[in-house]
Amino acid sequence: MGMGEPLDNYDNVMRAIEILTADWGFAWRPKRITLSTIGVLPTLKRYLEECKCHLAVSLHNPFPEERLAMMPAEKAYGLEELMTLLKRQDWSHQRRLSFEYIVFGGLNDSERHAKELVRLLAPIECRVNLIRFHQIPDTPYKGATEEKMVWLRDHLTKHGVTTTIRASRG
Repeated sequence: MGMGEPLDNYDNVMRAIEILTADWGFAWRPKRITLSTIGVLPTLKRYLEECKCHLAVSLHNPFPEERLAMMPAEKAYGLEELMTLLKRQDWSHQRRLSFEYIVFGGLNDSERHAKELVRLLAPIECRVNLIRFHQIPDTPYKGATEEKMVWLRDHLTKHGVTTTIRASRG
């Protein structure tokens, strides 16, 4: 995570996963590895077919038009098509699906966003990791309050979406 989009470098990422999981390599179980992506659909399909490691998808907004303003990749790899692909998978066994959701105060933390997240994610066996945005000097964005983070977590959990607030390490 944090080194660029892994599915843009699929062959090398899969080679690294092979080394990490092979008996002749580090012999890690696939359950110890999570690939984090924005959802590059052509290679995501391959990843889901060829690999048993966990998957984390950067979501950040459940509304495609708002997500596009936050994540230009929405234009090429739309949320609707991404969710269709993910809903087809069996997430009930070894592989885990999580969604990363950076919470911006006043931008993607409203009741409207919470309801749409429930509609979008409740049908899928998944986890949501809420990540508080930390203010960057000279930017208009701010992080959500602790109360809003707890409210969002509790709302999603109450409606069947397992949700955690990621502990800040920054």
